[in-house]
Amino acid sequence: MVTALQSAYHPSRRARWAEGQPISLLMARALENPDLISLAAGFVDNATLPAEPVKQAIEALMADPGEARAALQYGTTPGDPELREILLERARRADGLDHCPPIEQIVVTAGSNQLLQLVSESLLDPGDIVLCTAPSYFVYLGMLAGIGARAIGVARDDSGMIPEALSETLERLEAAGELDRVKAVYLVPYFDNPGGVTMPIERRAAVVEMAKRWSQHGRIHVISDEAYRQLRYDGDDVPSTRACDSEGDTVVVTDTFSKSFSPGIRVGWGILPPHLVGPVNDQKGNADFGSPHFNQRLMAKVLALGLFEPHVEHVRNEYRKKLKAMLDAADRYLGPLGDVEWFSPSGGLYLWVRLPELMDAGMDGRLFETALRKGVLYVPGQYCYASEGEPVMRNTIRLSFGVQSCEKIREGVEKLSRAIADAR
Repeated sequence: MVTALQSAYHPSRRARWAEGQPISLLMARALENPDLISLAAGFVDNATLPAEPVKQAIEALMADPGEARAALQYGTTPGDPELREILLERARRADGLDHCPPIEQIVVTAGSNQLLQLVSESLLDPGDIVLCTAPSYFVYLGMLAGIGARAIGVARDDSGMIPEALSETLERLEAAGELDRVKAVYLVPYFDNPGGVTMPIERRAAVVEMAKRWSQHGRIHVISDEAYRQLRYDGDDVPSTRACDSEGDTVVVTDTFSKSFSPGIRVGWGILPPHLVGPVNDQKGNADFGSPHFNQRLMAKVLALGLFEPHVEHVRNEYRKKLKAMLDAADRYLGPLGDVEWFSPSGGLYLWVRLPELMDAGMDGRLFETALRKGVLYVPGQYCYASEGEPVMRNTIRLSFGVQSCEKIREGVEKLSRAIADAR
């Protein structure tokens, strides 16, 4: 029974902006049918989770009573100093740079999504604009909607966001008198979610240079979401987008251990330009005055004991098999359909598939319900497009190979192929 007091409640604008996010809808559909083969969730493989390395790290952490008590106490708002120093040194080595930024420029958060939220809250007012690759990470698109910001999609190809398309978008916004509302360009430059593409360093450099050049009415930042960098299965690593920002005033890097080590530990971090350090920490102080300190001390111990690298190599080996299983299944089951295309990534967790032009893969379309009846779930690609800019391609889907076994991946793709054939 709804009381008069309850019926008088009116959600805030923020609450209304956050309504109807696809992640909740997809999870609800999955829970309705536990027998579904979910190729939707971007979760990591449960069998690869680092139970033994974590046990060793906890034993080492708790061996000294003083260190144990310190780990169980509150930490600082920007994060554990030892962990931040380790992360900075790892970043320096990975990118081949001669020096690290000062420790003040690194912030540790509860996963990289929290840092994306804090950075966005620090940069954006309602109506401000973030330029995103089309398609892009749909959870971040939802996050932007939740704070009243506008996401505008920019065209991409098999090497990520096209610099010429970014330039054309900025020119259109300038002509419309809206350039002053553009506050950031958002990239997922390693095996992006959802497309699986990696941006060459030359193209990232072009985007960073363009952001600097177009910062005529205020700084346009480049947010480089590097959550999948560790999940490379083929080829050589590429330096961070941060390496393209010699002044250090434009690029925001976000990263996480959720995909490469453990999502349950929930440790993310970022390297910020100096002028964002204060605003982000102020926002973080209001939110939690420090992410879980024990988790940070645990990850510092994992890294200090050399437990991370062997584990992530194991993870890569397992996902390499799963990616091959999905690509082989696509060749076997989707290839004969004739008008289905997909991009073959060299890392990450996703396969991006384009269906016949007139096929609607959305949750209200025939294919989605047909696939559910066949016993397979996917992410409709339409959710990965901003509401402005590049047109929404409703004939696209995102498949994830992270959770399922190789056998279930093959079975799921086979079921999907039958659903596509039936939904024509």
